[in-house]
Amino acid sequence: MKNTATRDKLIDSGAQLISQQGYNATGINAVLKTCGVPKGSFYHYFSSKEDFGLAVIERFASSYDKTLVALLEDNDTPPLERLKRYFAAGRDHMHECNHATGCLIGNLGQELSGQSDTFRDALNLVFQRWEQRFVRCLQDAQARGDIAPHTAPEALASFILTGWEGAILRAKTLKSVEPMEQFEKILFQQVLVPSS
Repeated sequence: MKNTATRDKLIDSGAQLISQQGYNATGINAVLKTCGVPKGSFYHYFSSKEDFGLAVIERFASSYDKTLVALLEDNDTPPLERLKRYFAAGRDHMHECNHATGCLIGNLGQELSGQSDTFRDALNLVFQRWEQRFVRCLQDAQARGDIAPHTAPEALASFILTGWEGAILRAKTLKSVEPMEQFEKILFQQVLVPSS
């Protein structure tokens, strides 16, 4: 149990540091110092910094999956309301972090996709999992007649995730949630509409 707790502590501390300063700028020593773990024990838990980075990605993705299930798969809430709650949660997070951290997976995608096939593949799998959550929500919306049936939910889900990640990036650079609000407004006024 102690081994698992220490490994978890390293991953959690690493995720926090990486979200603040990026993967490449986060040294192993800084992670060890933050959580008070002896210097020599890192390689007892991880074979390399890359192995550690992959564990951070998987931990964040698994945790965020639970959030997505709660927001997007609540069958007691109409599908478009679920999407609006998802966007509201994203804006709330951006306010809480003072427009500094944004989305850890999006940040790592920008930083690491050109450097490592291993990271790129792992991050792409996370995005694909997230897209599937959107697909199911959009299928529910189409089944209710809330949005037009002529666009494949898979294409809509990809568009939403790509646009939202871009809006998060712009929100960070502008220190304002305005790009996120604009994306959501156009999405609901122009894209996610019933058949005319």
